[in-house]
Amino acid sequence: MEVRIEPTWKILLDDEFEKEYFKNLVAFVKTEYQQHRIYPPGSQIFNAFDFCPLDQTKVVIIGQDPYHGPGQANGLCFSVAEGVRMPPSLVNIFKELKDDLG
Repeated sequence: MEVRIEPTWKILLDDEFEKEYFKNLVAFVKTEYQQHRIYPPGSQIFNAFDFCPLDQTKVVIIGQDPYHGPGQANGLCFSVAEGVRMPPSLVNIFKELKDDLG
């Protein structure tokens, strides 16, 4: 499973990636991808660390329930690719933004 991580995050996380627990986690996740249908595709699981440089990250949002439909999950919390129907949680976020900000 090939993933991309923006260099500033890679520097910060490299020591963690070398720890035994993380190596075990990677092996487990690879097996799960081989045996089950998992979203997002493996190459996208660290998209948040690729698209958002560490020095530009101000807020981290972690969702309670992951997207579970084909084509929805893309490695970014509360995000879908262009042309993908928005799940209810994302619709609600935009509704709240509109209600609060106009």
